[in-house]
Amino acid sequence: MGIPVMVIGESGTGKSTSCRNLDPDKTLIVQTVSKPLPFRSSNWRPFSRQTNTGSIIVTDNWESLVRVCDAAQSIGKTTVIFDDFQYLLANEFMRRSGERGFDKFTEIGVHAWEVMRAAQNTQCDTRFYFLQHTATGDDGITRAKTIGKLLDDKITVEGLFTLVMKTVKTDQGYFFSTQNSGHDTVKTPMGLFEQERIDNDLNAVDKAICEYYGLENKGAIAA
Repeated sequence: MGIPVMVIGESGTGKSTSCRNLDPDKTLIVQTVSKPLPFRSSNWRPFSRQTNTGSIIVTDNWESLVRVCDAAQSIGKTTVIFDDFQYLLANEFMRRSGERGFDKFTEIGVHAWEVMRAAQNTQCDTRFYFLQHTATGDDGITRAKTIGKLLDDKITVEGLFTLVMKTVKTDQGYFFSTQNSGHDTVKTPMGLFEQERIDNDLNAVDKAICEYYGLENKGAIAA
C-alpha cells in the first residue's frame, strides 16, 4: 500500500525546498499552483504523458490527483509530492464561490478525502508527501489549513496520516519537527526518528521511511 506523509508549515519555512535532494527521475511534484521551484532545478522538467518522462505536473483538479496516485508505479515514480495541497481546496472553493448553501463544503472535503484515500490505497510502496500550510485554531492548536470550520467539521485531514511533520525555522536553519509539541498535530511512528528535530530534507526522510517499513528505496539519491 502507499505511504502518505503530511508536512505542514507556514509559507517560507522550507516545505517545497525540502524536495531539493530527491531524484527527479523517480519523483513527481504535483503543483496545485504553478510556480518556480525554490532550489536549483535544471533537471526537473514538466512531465510528458506521451513519454512518461519529466517530474512536474501542474493541476488543481482532484480527479487528476487521484489518477496520479493510481499511475505512480506504472510511470516509475516512487515518490510523489503534492505541493501546496491546501490550494486544491481553496481553488475549488473560489471557483464555486457563487454557489449558495453549504453542500459545496461537503463536496470539496470529499474531493480532498478521495485524493488522500487514493494515496493510502494504491497497490505499491510509493510514498506520497502532502505539503500543506498551517492555521492555528481557537484552541491554540496549529494544524493543516483547509478553508474554514465548516470543512474542518467534516474532515480532520491529519487523522488519515500516520506521519505528520511540521517545518521549523530557527537561527540555525530549517528543520522538521517529528514530535508533538502539545500545540500542533505532529506525529511520527515510534522509533522512526530519534531526534525531535531533523533537517528539512525529504530525501533523508524518504530513506528513513523505507528502512523503517522495509521498502526498497529506489527514489532517493545515493548519499
